[in-house]
Amino acid sequence: MPDAGQQPPLHRQVPPPGRPETDLELLVQSVIDYAIFMLDPSGRIISWNAGAQRIKGYAAEEIIGKHFSVFYPPEDIAAGKPDWELEVAVAEGRLEDEGWRLRQDGTRFWANVVITALFDNTGRLRGFGNVTRDMTERRKAEQALRESEERFRFLIQNVIDYAIFMLDPSGRIISWNAGAQRIKGYAAEEIIGKHFSVFYPPEDIAAGKPDWELEVAVAEGRLEDEGWRLRQDGTRFWANVVITALFDNTGRLRGFGKVTRDMTERRSAERALDERGRLLNHLIHAQEAERRRIAWDVHDDTIQSMVAVGMRIQLMAGRLPDEHAAAISRLNDAVTATIGRLRHLTFRMHPPEIDRVGLSVALSDYLAQVASEAGLMWELRHDLDREPPPESAITIFRICQEALTNVRKHAQATSVTVSLSSADHGVLVRVIDDGTGAGPSYDGPARPEHFGLIEMRERAELAGGWWNIEGRSGGGTIVQFWLPTPPAGGPAERYRPK
Repeated sequence: MPDAGQQPPLHRQVPPPGRPETDLELLVQSVIDYAIFMLDPSGRIISWNAGAQRIKGYAAEEIIGKHFSVFYPPEDIAAGKPDWELEVAVAEGRLEDEGWRLRQDGTRFWANVVITALFDNTGRLRGFGNVTRDMTERRKAEQALRESEERFRFLIQNVIDYAIFMLDPSGRIISWNAGAQRIKGYAAEEIIGKHFSVFYPPEDIAAGKPDWELEVAVAEGRLEDEGWRLRQDGTRFWANVVITALFDNTGRLRGFGKVTRDMTERRSAERALDERGRLLNHLIHAQEAERRRIAWDVHDDTIQSMVAVGMRIQLMAGRLPDEHAAAISRLNDAVTATIGRLRHLTFRMHPPEIDRVGLSVALSDYLAQVASEAGLMWELRHDLDREPPPESAITIFRICQEALTNVRKHAQATSVTVSLSSADHGVLVRVIDDGTGAGPSYDGPARPEHFGLIEMRERAELAGGWWNIEGRSGGGTIVQFWLPTPPAGGPAERYRPK
């Protein structure tokens, strides 16, 4: 045969001299997609067209006169298949077969073969017509499709986290996977053929929900729903359900694909998280109310009493002999310093009204005061896409307040920067100073002497976030934490690090 990709020279069988070639013969001889040739009654080849040469590789002069069994693999010849096919064609008028055939070079191809017995007007067998088509590529494609479908079917059947099954157009179950059995409790032989409404609670069936869901799926292509469903034993589970209408190429509804996932544990976790969020909000409100009460008590009672003591000391200073002046002065200074510390304490316990002025303004005011007292340069950077809810804002303020207190008391820093940014449905906060540093990265349980670290971490984690502290490579410390900021009244969405 010629090299692969090169068409062999095609030789057309020429009619005997003196007989013109008919239109039919011209048509048959010119066809190249089918091997069309005739056999005599014994099975020997007596005609050959261009398609036969292209598919099988033989020129007409190389094959005419040979028995057609030359195209069959050895195992078919040993089984007597060529003669058997002629016998069937004689008995039934025709035979159609698919199987392996051989080209001239010995390579195999998958052939669709039709052999037709040819009888004359007297009923005498004149021979056979043989039409062969090379189906190798189609067979490969069909085989690949079957393997792909089998792999997909195997995948679907073995998925255990999702119930995946099909319904006929009326809603009756026609397939069932391992996940469906695990989630709903039925074996395939127990449920196939039943209406899918068996999974719905009585109140949904009374309301016509199953049929309504199929109607919506047909109208819109799909339907997604969450609600209670029933297992075989009658227990309920919270399900996420997607129903997809399945149409064929003509637009006819063939049925529905249904995917169900058991969301009971997730729903319980979300409800617990909602409850935790509500409890956290109550706790924060209670803490802040108690702080305000203590701050007012200190301001209205303790500080006023200390101011009165200071005024009495000043009055006494003018009446005592000079030798007591130094002691009275020191006592007055101590009282004045105590008043200052108490006022600072009341400010820390009762910060600006965050819900009125906003988190960034409240932090800016507090940062300016701390920096002024400690002689620090300071900067506040904020890139928030929305104001956090009051409970989140208060928690952020309190953690920043503790971090800035540590900077003022222990860091020996010259500058401090606080940054606020929206990230992952929450607020990411960094407090950065250039002081002596916190040493190695620290995010484990705080040591007993670091009660401020314990408080910061517990506040962040109680609010559903995270917190850590680490030293900077060039000196100084970074305190950073993240808190979720759900919409008011909505469930907190816990951040998952990427």
